[in-house]
Amino acid sequence: MNWLTNKVLPKFRQLTTKQDTPDNLWVKCPDCGQMLFHNDLQANQNVCNHCDYHMRISPQERFEALFDGSKYDLIELPEVPVDPLKFRDSKRYTERLKDARHKTGDSDAMKVAHGKMGGNPAVIAVQNFDFMGGSLGLAVGEAIVSASKLAILQKAPLILFSAAGGARMQEGILSLMQMPRTTVAIQRLKEHRLPFIVVLTDPTTGGVTASYAMLGDIQIAEPGALICFAGPRVIEETIRETLPDGFQRAEFLLEHGMLDMVVHRRDMRETLSRITELLASKLKLPPAIKESSKKPADKTVTGKKAETGKNTVSNIK
Repeated sequence: MNWLTNKVLPKFRQLTTKQDTPDNLWVKCPDCGQMLFHNDLQANQNVCNHCDYHMRISPQERFEALFDGSKYDLIELPEVPVDPLKFRDSKRYTERLKDARHKTGDSDAMKVAHGKMGGNPAVIAVQNFDFMGGSLGLAVGEAIVSASKLAILQKAPLILFSAAGGARMQEGILSLMQMPRTTVAIQRLKEHRLPFIVVLTDPTTGGVTASYAMLGDIQIAEPGALICFAGPRVIEETIRETLPDGFQRAEFLLEHGMLDMVVHRRDMRETLSRITELLASKLKLPPAIKESSKKPADKTVTGKKAETGKNTVSNIK
């Protein structure tokens, strides 16, 4: 009996007990419903390999896919007042910020990094929709101003990936003020004859579309991205008409002259490298500041070990 209890039964239980597996090994495509293996999806930059649906991607993954050798420096963005209006709806704004920071690991909805792309210097700003819908507030405004200043300092193009539901209502008029403020920052960039390239990703709506997201010298979009001010549901309820299929999607806007191109995510790095190389030669941009003359970053970011560096641009006029 001891032999059965101690030897046979444990092995039998081991064979018949269901093994625990991680919950995140498979991801369901929101468009076609196909189950995708997590590693395959990551290798394909969060694009469904069955229907080509472009899922959202984090700023860190963007930077790794775009910069040469996945090496880049994050810049330290200026701090902004937290909850200046003491806003509260069903939840305090400070609590919403805390939840978003815990969820994403980011301080706010935009990150800015610089490095080499295709051998040329580039400054890239990426909006994170997972952080309160990528909404435009004081912090995002400061990030765009800082990115513009850094691009001027380094004599490099500024590439911005937009993904937002619009202005951040919890910051009221202070959020809306970022629309003209970011517009002025982009205008300064253009006064220095530096390219500003916008990549519109799903979704880009509201006050973001009404300001910096549509000011690019070149307007690019990812396939299927929703790009609009008011969404299709709001328009249909207002005009009481059914909108055409694909209305306000990237392909529709390209067909009607609102975009310069729609580019698949796997081709984005090659396309942006080619564009920046062409613009640099046409505009005869002066060489970037040499590495020896720049203040070194505290940490070079490579791959998944991304942490905020200490480069600042607060002293740039």
